[in-house]
This record gives sequence, C-alpha cells and structure tokens, in this order.
Amino acid sequence: MSRIRQVVEGLSAARRAGLIGLPPRAVAPSVRALRAYGPLGAASVMNALRFGSRTALVDEHGPLGFADLERRSNALANAWRARGLGAGDRVGIMCRNHRGLLDAMTAAAKIGAGVLLLNTDFGGPQLAQTVEREGVTALVHDEEFAAVAAGAPAPQGRFTAWTDEPGGGDLERLIADGDPAPPPAPGRHGSLVILTSGTSGAPKGAPRSSGLAAALLPVGVVHRIPFRPGERVLIAPPMFHGWGLTAMLVTLGTGSTLLLRRRFDADAALDLLERHQAGVLVAVPVMLSRLLAADARRERRPELRSRVIATGGAALSPALAERVMGRFGPVLHDFYGSTEASGISIATPEDLRAAPGCVGRPTLGTTVKILDESGREVPPGVTGRIHIDSPLRSAGHTGDEGEPAAGGLMAVGDLGHVDSAGRLFVDELPRTSTGKVVKRMLPR
Repeated sequence: MSRIRQVVEGLSAARRAGLIGLPPRAVAPSVRALRAYGPLGAASVMNALRFGSRTALVDEHGPLGFADLERRSNALANAWRARGLGAGDRVGIMCRNHRGLLDAMTAAAKIGAGVLLLNTDFGGPQLAQTVEREGVTALVHDEEFAAVAAGAPAPQGRFTAWTDEPGGGDLERLIADGDPAPPPAPGRHGSLVILTSGTSGAPKGAPRSSGLAAALLPVGVVHRIPFRPGERVLIAPPMFHGWGLTAMLVTLGTGSTLLLRRRFDADAALDLLERHQAGVLVAVPVMLSRLLAADARRERRPELRSRVIATGGAALSPALAERVMGRFGPVLHDFYGSTEASGISIATPEDLRAAPGCVGRPTLGTTVKILDESGREVPPGVTGRIHIDSPLRSAGHTGDEGEPAAGGLMAVGDLGHVDSAGRLFVDELPRTSTGKVVKRMLPR
C-alpha cells in the first residue's frame, strides 16, 4: 500500500471512529496543550473540549465525565507541583483499572514527569528492584499494595490511589484540595515507559513515542477494528499492559465510555456488557474462554449488543476464535503486538475465517518482514524471524543500547511466516517434554 493511500485510509478510519474533528473553538487551546504537555498530557484537554460532560468512564466508584477527568488531572498536577514534583521526576504507577490510574498518568505528564506503568503482580523485592533501576522518584499505588510498596524507594513520596471507600486515599485528597486550573507548561515533555513481560529475564522499560507519531497507534487500530464514537467499551485487560493501555486511549479518543472493573470476573463482565449494552469488548484470550464458560452455565443467556470483540496480549487459538464467533457472530478481531514494537498486525473476522491462526495484516505505517538467520527475506510460507519497522517502535530498553537491527528493522523475538495473501502467522517454538524451548535452525 502506497504511503499516500495509507494516509487517506487512516484519515478516513479516524473520522469514522471519531478520533478527529475538533470544533473551531477547540483548535487553539488544543495546540497550546500539545506544546505544553505533549500528547499524553494534552489528551485530556482535547477530550474535554470535544466531549465535555459526556461520561468518560464508569468504575466501581461511579461515573466521571471528560471534563471531570480534565479538572482532576489539573488539580493533582498542581498539588504535586506544590510538593516539588516536576520535570526530571518519574512517577511509578501500580494501579488496577480505575480512575486513579488515569488521574496519575495524566497529571504526571502535565508536570513534565515521566510515567512508569508497573505490574500489579509484582512482589516487594521485584518492585523495589524495578523502581530503583528505572529511576522512579514518586510512587502511586492502590491501598491493597501498600505492604508491597513499602520497601520501594520513593524519595518524592508514596500516594495511595484506590481505596474501597469512595473519596479515600491520597490522590482523592490532593485532587479535592488542588487547583483545577491548567498547570503551567513544564518546559519539557515526560516519557511514558511500559515494562516488558519479563519472560526472558527481569522486566525492562520500553519508552513509548511521545511525539506526534504516537497518534498513529489509535489510527492503526481503528483502521482495522471498527470503533465508533460515543459507545460503551468494556476493557478487561490491565491498563498497565500495552494492549489494555492502547484500548483505553482509543476509547477515550473516540468519545466513548470506559467500563472498568479492578479485577476480571466473567459473570460480572457479562452483566456489565448487558446492563450497559456495550458495543465493544476488549479482552485477552483466557478471558474470552472464561466468558464462554460463564455464558454456557446460565439458564438465561444475556442479550448482548457487542459489535466488536477485540482480543490481544496472548495467542488466540483457532478453536477459541471459532467458539467466540459461533456464539457472538463475526465480530472477533485479534491484535498482535509487543511492548517494544507496539502494534504490529490486526486480524479481522474475515482473516480469522479465511486463515485460522493468523494474526492478520500489518497496521498502518508498519512494515513486517520475515528474515532468515543471515538477515535475508524469506518467501511466503517459510518460517523466519519476524522483523518490523514502525514510527511507534521503542528505541530500546531503558538502561541499555537496545536490540541490534537488521537493515533498520527491529527483531520482535518471535518466529513466523506470511501466507500468499500477506497475512502474518506467529509460529510456535518447539518445546521438549519439560517445556524447554528447542532452538530451531532457520533457512540461510
């Protein structure tokens, strides 16, 4: 696909989804916010200008509007500034899916601080090691993680986010007392860092693009997954993870409502989908399997109106894909990406039916090539190492020089092949009976 055609198709998809379309009065303040805070901090400003009092999220403490999120992030940013936090600091966020994660992430961006999203499964030693290695100076965590966070260095302070009592916690107190006016421009834009899964060692930080290229990811998603403006979207995966974070940013950017629960429960998710008549469900494959099991146990199956079920974050088996589409219809989409590469490809329902097991075609702006061990491209149907190029790819890991590139391409770390139609498949690595990966010789 030519670059001009990609731009045209991307703009068309973004317009259909509601990602673009600022009213004239919002253009100048949006430009000022982008210059002052960068894309992450400016997103709440632009969304508030576009969508105002429309409901932005519903979590277990109730609803918040887009204008509410803007005021809350301003108040928290100003409260943090008064405590000495600002450009050069890094805020670690260890939160489940709720308003506090959005408050902390946006407020940190508005004071020029970096953001590090932390895995809520970390134990005390792993959290302390990660926080120290990544240069975290302030730590935001849910009340349930207080004991885990106690040993982590945080010279600029620890702040509790979610508590079971509405209005409790440090963030809520700072927001209540803080100035809701926009904070002054910090002079520099902070970075957003997501941690790798750590399957091949200790988790490492992968900085995300903070420039205008960051807008390509939502556009690439809506080009293949038909998000629409003003819908209700249940996001089940954790938003500290790349897939959950991506879905959250797309949802808010389209003026839709986030439906959030701190922990995934299949029965509760089905109830939410039915009660709110959610148009989109975002999940990972194991969640879809549990949803199907919970649905089958019910005497009265819920009446769902989901136009889209989008999965990612792990391998989707052809059998599970067929079961999901058998129950809910041809609405399933599969997102393939990695922490370092961001979005790589997306499979549509048509792809999943025509080529079971595929992960679809590359997202807009992404180049995918399959290379052998000598760095040469292999023909369709031949397995090799998946390499990509994208404006969204990480420049490397924090604290190291990154992975070596082959001809300017980045190795994803997976083996795969493409078929004659250009669809990508991720091939499983062979394992021994004990689960150890067997090294496979690739074509030279």
